[in-house]
Amino acid sequence: MILTQCPVCAVALPALTAKQCSRCKTRYCGADCQKQHWEEGGHDKLCRKIRKGGGAEQYNADTKYTKAVAVAAEACADDTKGQTCYICTQALHWKTKEGLVRMCACRGTAGFAHVSCLAEQAKILIAEAEENNLDEKVKTKRWERWDMCGLCEQNHHSVVRCALGWACWKAYVGQTEGHWTRRSAMTTLANGLHDVGKHDERLRIHEAELAYEQRTGVPENDVLTTLGNIAGCYTALGRHKESLALGRKVYDRKCALSHAFPHAFRPESIFITAFGLANQMCGLGLFDECKEFAQKRIPEAERALGPENALTLCIRNSYAVALLNSSNATLDDMRLGVETLEGSLKTTRRVMGTSHPRTSECEGFLEHARTTLAAEEARTGLAAL
Repeated sequence: MILTQCPVCAVALPALTAKQCSRCKTRYCGADCQKQHWEEGGHDKLCRKIRKGGGAEQYNADTKYTKAVAVAAEACADDTKGQTCYICTQALHWKTKEGLVRMCACRGTAGFAHVSCLAEQAKILIAEAEENNLDEKVKTKRWERWDMCGLCEQNHHSVVRCALGWACWKAYVGQTEGHWTRRSAMTTLANGLHDVGKHDERLRIHEAELAYEQRTGVPENDVLTTLGNIAGCYTALGRHKESLALGRKVYDRKCALSHAFPHAFRPESIFITAFGLANQMCGLGLFDECKEFAQKRIPEAERALGPENALTLCIRNSYAVALLNSSNATLDDMRLGVETLEGSLKTTRRVMGTSHPRTSECEGFLEHARTTLAAEEARTGLAAL
């Protein structure tokens, strides 16, 4: 469940034993809060509506989805003027009347769609995989369509990814707690919340995932993935020491398991954790360690994922930042850092376009790097005089 806090006092709720409304299944920390919510919080007016909407979790998912779609369509309004959905060929969705979105790496007139149409495509792919008992690799590949544009094959980002996250959770929240689609939907929603900076909500979802995994005894690699996601939340929330300690444990264990069982992890899983660990080192100013760590990971990522993969580029950028900030950085180190970022930016612009957030991020890194290098060159030149 993702409604993990009491709606009255916001205290964390136990996974299985929380008090709940017998009609709509809204959960509470106890009878007192349930009574207060009914008498003072408006639950008496909403209870029937929530019940008709499928219960508290489904009602919450539907409500959040509708709001997220509206936000995404509004954010994309200028970019989508005069365009039509590449799936249904309409400007306004025939049923929901929602506007178009894009926010991927498509350019020109490509990639415009309705969130509802993107979600329906993803649901059809997953339903076919389930119906035909396709293997786990195929299911995993098809699940990527909840994040990824089917045309440019890059992830959607920002508010569009968040809207797709809520669409995904809305579609599978009714599944049994242990069903793979429901568990995967929690992760997809958490990724969407990450893209709009809602890291507290994202952390609560990953903690709920972990509680389920520890309670039911899922494979260790699943637990490690969730722990890695929690470490990423800690980084985003400024809890750097906790993040680094957890990130080290997760990375070391993933590496040990991947050597013992080569097929236990997808390559992306290892490098997501590696990039997170590099970020965690930088967050605590451990640039010397990050430089050495990232330098070793770059050729590994290039071999496993390719030189233009987003994770490869992210690790390369971490290496450049560490080069520029290490305690014994020389002018040559700084120049190499700038050169590395220039190469990353060139690739990022070509693969993801000039308006993608990753492009903007890389531009910011490069601007700061050039400023740092210029200042050091000026200081060194003056010292020589």
